[in-house]
Formats: sequence, structure tokens, C-alpha cells
Amino acid sequence: MSTDQGPGRGIELRHLRAFLAVADEGGITRAAARLGLSQPVVSRTLAALERHLGARLVDRSTHHLALTPAGVVFRDKAVAAVGAFDEAVAPARTHRRPLRLGHAWSAFGPYTTPLLRAWQERHPGTPLELLRIDDRTAGLARGDVDAAVLRGTVDTPGIVTTVLFTEDRVAAVAADGPLAARVSLRLADLGGGPVVLNPVSGTTTPALWPPEIRPSVTLTVANTDDWLTAIAAGRGTGVTGSSTAGTHPHTGVAYRPLDDAPPLPVLLARRDGPGHPALPYLLELAREIVGRGPGQADGGQAGRPDLRGEGTR
Repeated sequence: MSTDQGPGRGIELRHLRAFLAVADEGGITRAAARLGLSQPVVSRTLAALERHLGARLVDRSTHHLALTPAGVVFRDKAVAAVGAFDEAVAPARTHRRPLRLGHAWSAFGPYTTPLLRAWQERHPGTPLELLRIDDRTAGLARGDVDAAVLRGTVDTPGIVTTVLFTEDRVAAVAADGPLAARVSLRLADLGGGPVVLNPVSGTTTPALWPPEIRPSVTLTVANTDDWLTAIAAGRGTGVTGSSTAGTHPHTGVAYRPLDDAPPLPVLLARRDGPGHPALPYLLELAREIVGRGPGQADGGQAGRPDLRGEGTR
């Protein structure tokens, strides 16, 4: 009987490793170099896997290969299967596949550096790669990362979230404008003029304001850098989480406490499924670092950002 008959039959570990290399590297050439194989061999191995499964796993229509929805789902299963095999044949060996963590702009805020340092000390065999991706789920939904730090409400199907902490919202205003002279601000102070929004990866929408003071003019941008540039140029004001003040200081932008805005939840998100075998350790460490409090997370240098000066220089 041919091993090509029926889903799952004839699939070997090499098929899974080839698929994961392509998924991680985003291309056949880089995957082949990583595996020490030729490009034709990797292409044939991937095609054989798709034929066995009866599903297209990789979209080949662009230069940078991307996973299909079926590929995103299968990737988590393949990671679990390869991880279980590696652990079974070499129990003492740490999983060496990088754990890729996406974020849209501020990662874990004041906890980012302490977490990365603690991870390196405790899990040196599993690199933790922090990737900034301007996307509402920081690349998680499309399979670019294994987990993501997200803010606000996440209602994307197939994503599971855990709230790690909440942070205050702050106003971002032009450093040389009249609002920068204020110690703190309220939503009504911003609603009278243009508000800069980032609908791609941001969390602020006009619904943050009560209807009677909702801004009538908005300016949309596609990423945090353009958001900061627009505010510094005086084209409008913005609202963001307090971590932005620490991770994205800008000489032309002043951050001020926003007294009447609700706090912003910071989430650790993963896809619903087996996922990377190191994900439970990431969640455990994140909770531990957050539990110490920002004042202890990095030797007392973190804490609430200094919002008194122009920017956070």
C-alpha cells in the first residue's frame, strides 16, 4: 500500500522540521540553509507534507512566504510533535527553537528588560526573540510569532489571553504647545482638536470619549513612529498607555497623565492550541516579574514614567 494514501500516513519528522523551518524563516532559501539541505529538497518535502495532509500550508503567491490559515493551525501541532520527540529522545536537552514574542509598540513596558534578562539566565537554550510587528495581534493571528504582548480588548477568534497588569493612559501632546504646560489633562482637553489615531496596532478609538465631548476631527496613521511624528508636528494629540512614555521618548512630544481615562490592560496572548513548549514558562516568568512590582523589576529604576518634562528625556 502506498504511504501517500490518507492524511497523516507517510509523514516523518523531517517533513515537520522542514515545514517549521519554512514557517520560521519565511522562505525556502533560508529554510534550506538552516537545515543544511538544498532548496529543491526542502520544496519537495514541503509539497509532500501538504499532499499527505490534503491542505495547502504555505501561500507561495508572494516573495515572502506566508502561512495559510491551515498552516497557522498546523504549525502549533508540528511544534508540539517535534518538541515531544526531542524531549523523549533527549530528556536533558532544552528546546532550542526560539520562542518568538511579538508586540506592537511597548512590549512589557518597565518589565521588558528584567524579563528578557531573567529568561536568558533561566532558559539559555531557548532564545526569546522580541519582535515589533505593527498589527493588531502583533503577528500572532497570522502565525509570525508564538505569543504576543497586546493591549486593550482582543476579540480575534482562536486567541487566548491572560491579563498581566494594567497601566494608566496618558495624553501625548506637542512639547511646544499649550497643553504641555499643564500638569495633567482630561479627555475633554483633547476632544476639541484633532486626535491622532493608529487603527492598525493602537488601542485608542473615538469611543474612548463620552459622546458629548467626542473629537470631531481625527488623523489616522499606520504605526507608532508616524503617530509620534504627527503629534510632534502639532497636527493633533494622542492617547496611549503609560509604557509608551518610557519606551518611545520623543523630543517633540510631552506625555501627561490623563486623569479620567480608564486603565489599559496588558495581555500575554497565544493561539488556542498546543503552541511552543516554552510558553508556560514565559507566562510563569512574566507573572513573577510583574508580581515584584515595577519598582523592583529593574533594581528600582522603573516605576511610573517621569511625565513632567518635555518628552521623557
